[in-house]
Amino acid sequence: METMATDRRDEPQMDFMYCSGAATEVLKFGSCQLHPGHKVLFLIIPGNPGVVGFYRTFMQTLHAMFRYQYPVWAVSHAGHCVPPTSMDMVDDASSAEEDDVFGLNGQIEHKLAFLRTHVPKETSLVLVGHSIGCYIILEMMKRNPELKVLKAVMLFPTIERMAETPQGKVLTPVLCHMRYLAYLPLFLLSLLPDTIKAGLIKLVLGGISTLDSSVIQPTVGLLSGDSAANAMYMGGQEMRKVLERDNITIKKNLDKLIFYYGATDHWCPVQYYHDIKQDFPHGDFRLCENGFRHAFVLDAGRDVAKMVVEWIRGDLTR
Repeated sequence: METMATDRRDEPQMDFMYCSGAATEVLKFGSCQLHPGHKVLFLIIPGNPGVVGFYRTFMQTLHAMFRYQYPVWAVSHAGHCVPPTSMDMVDDASSAEEDDVFGLNGQIEHKLAFLRTHVPKETSLVLVGHSIGCYIILEMMKRNPELKVLKAVMLFPTIERMAETPQGKVLTPVLCHMRYLAYLPLFLLSLLPDTIKAGLIKLVLGGISTLDSSVIQPTVGLLSGDSAANAMYMGGQEMRKVLERDNITIKKNLDKLIFYYGATDHWCPVQYYHDIKQDFPHGDFRLCENGFRHAFVLDAGRDVAKMVVEWIRGDLTR
């Protein structure tokens, strides 16, 4: 019986909704509706593409290791999901365009709107950002200082000088100037049956010996419509807008922040780790010693979640 109960608690719920007028997917482990009695919510802010299914193993591990005490949710980026057939990608096209909801600023406002609508003000937040999700979290804390952020964990943070990184130098011309050239192959890929898409994805990721099979289906979804195009559009804005590190917001919230840098991260060179550590000698900055890749969800979601639990366990038991 205990095994069955545990299995049930490990099964998440997928919710689709309009937030800031755009299709949004929310992956939820634990309580699906929050009330004032919920003291803590773990909220995952994904990287780009902002597909919540990539984080399933990571979230499941967090939820289980805290003995199912706290709900663990992940909110997709606006337009980075495949909505049900009953939903369009936006519920008001002119408003979505005016607010640039798929752009970087729109995605930040999208997360703040989600919190206003779905999370009670008195619920404390453990925010976990990955890649550009870390930049979004800093902006959320800057724009709404009233957020009850207990801790913010920044995994492989792309919070500065993105276009100057090794990966940024390669992709900036593509994302900023040649993005439309990718739309035709993306459209042709979207026409393929899902089984063929899954086979192609397995082929591309075949070099990862310990690949987490749960990422295959979300990747198939990414290739099934406008999601990939929206992700590329957001990526182009990241290259243009993520420039100087926001030292003011970091300084104001230093005691709440944990940064985890990759040792071989082409989106965030080790020099960035040394720079921020020098500027904030009393901050909590960690350098990966385990060889995890920037896209850790591909094969190390469980291991990274275990680390996060150890880092913040004390803050939740005070």
